[in-house]
Amino acid sequence: MRFKHRKPTILRKINKSKVKKAPDQIIDDYQNKSIDTNLNQSIQLIERLLGVSDDFVIRRFHVFGKYKAAMAYFENYNSKDDVQDTLKSFMYIPRHLDHEKIDKVDLKDILFNEVLFRADIKLEDQISTILQAIMEGNAVVLIDGLNEAFLFGNRNVDKRSIDNPDTERVIRGPREGFIESLQSNLALLRYRLQTTDFRIKSMKIGRLTKTNVALCYVEGIADPRLVEEVKDRVVAIDIDSIADSGYLEQFIEDNHMSPFPQIQNTERPDKAVSAMLEGKVVLLTDGSPFALIAPAVFAQFFQTVEDYTERFVMGSLLRLLRVLALSFALFFPSFYVAIIAFNPELIPTDFAIAIASGRAGVPFPTIMEVLFMEIAMEVLREATVRLPQQVGGALSIVGVLVIGQAAVEAGFANPITVVVIALTTIGSFATPAYNAAIALRMLRFPLVIISGTFGLIGLMFGFILIMNHILSLKSFGVPYLTPIVPGDFQGMKDTIIRMPLWKMPKRPGQFHPQNQDRLGDDVIAEFNQEQSNPLDLQAGHKRWDKTNGVSKKDNGNPNSDHNRQ
Repeated sequence: MRFKHRKPTILRKINKSKVKKAPDQIIDDYQNKSIDTNLNQSIQLIERLLGVSDDFVIRRFHVFGKYKAAMAYFENYNSKDDVQDTLKSFMYIPRHLDHEKIDKVDLKDILFNEVLFRADIKLEDQISTILQAIMEGNAVVLIDGLNEAFLFGNRNVDKRSIDNPDTERVIRGPREGFIESLQSNLALLRYRLQTTDFRIKSMKIGRLTKTNVALCYVEGIADPRLVEEVKDRVVAIDIDSIADSGYLEQFIEDNHMSPFPQIQNTERPDKAVSAMLEGKVVLLTDGSPFALIAPAVFAQFFQTVEDYTERFVMGSLLRLLRVLALSFALFFPSFYVAIIAFNPELIPTDFAIAIASGRAGVPFPTIMEVLFMEIAMEVLREATVRLPQQVGGALSIVGVLVIGQAAVEAGFANPITVVVIALTTIGSFATPAYNAAIALRMLRFPLVIISGTFGLIGLMFGFILIMNHILSLKSFGVPYLTPIVPGDFQGMKDTIIRMPLWKMPKRPGQFHPQNQDRLGDDVIAEFNQEQSNPLDLQAGHKRWDKTNGVSKKDNGNPNSDHNRQ
């Protein structure tokens, strides 16, 4: 299976030559226009374009006590210490220049090369760029007679500390997650991926917000056509605001009407790095703690970090339990409705008697019971999520007990139905990905309705429709059910069960990595050698066809206890 290099979905539907791009109200009108050398005119232009804002400050001063200058910045973006340090650099002459005559012609070069001890400084003459820098939180210094302004990266915005991600907690694994700061998130990736092949492409999306978006991948592993396709889809987005990475996901996914997510999101840097090492790309958005991973296949959404940090036997067992819980959460209520309503002869006699006695006095059919309990559980779940953390836990426990008991006593549902819904809810909690769990919860309702109408035949028909839809899905050209359909041997080693790490020498083939080798030949040969026993003095240990540490039984010590026997 190869990637199809095509125009993004948005570009295929809209001919860009026929659509007038909505420009930014101010900045686009001053594209390719330079600032005036007259300081007063430049300040008046900036004040007029930025409008009246109480937090906008223009601080006038003199460079070296001679040349008129002004600093423009937003005070909420810049700390007073940074502003004072910047002003001090301009206002005080360094000692080695005390007795030298500084002409205005040489002033710019002297300031840039000898006076300003800052790494985050650059010169700019374009009005649009200067305005954008001010709005991003940088400080700008204008000097009378100079045709370029000094831009300082003084932006200082409070941010929360790096903490354990709330949506992807693990027992064994790293405890750090992404935060809202894009620079901090990129640093977390750099920290874990210290290679010269790591690439970052930056873009600004949103006509008004100018949100920074970073496209991250590993050159030499990720397919260049995949990188170009993701970039094309992101650049094609023309909207006034990008408030979160979820906005990007809705624009660049292949099938917008499918309930199944086609792009994975994560708060974990280690998970993002692992995805890039498989040949995928990662999108980070400034202001969002969630990274997007593309392409995504169905098997990814029930895998966790602990599948790899634990030994393969334990990881495979946990993964099998999640797959079982996934199937349980999707089909168990509809199967229960179909059996009770249409095929009671399939139920064992003793159990059928228990169900009949429980349903005595319940005036509603089974399908109404299940739908009522499902809706009640979904409302309770949503209320628990939105309430404060201190109250939400108590409400979920009390709410389940009260609603279940009250429903049984009032005759709305029988006890077996309450147990079925409770088991289904627990099964849905076992799905690690929140967006995939929502898809399963949403599909339960039509499955219950069709099973209550047509019985087991309706359940099988619903199952066939879901499978047919999943088989038709693709994420950036990758079939959604791969590596199962179509089959890929290397990918199957890490799907339903996880093989040992040394049994997976190649990267998954469904993502078409350029470099497929994951393990070195020496590592594979090492595991094929006889295991060493360094502390077994009788056996010694032998490895790599050499005798290492094989010693005499007395270990060369005549006073050994072995010689006393």
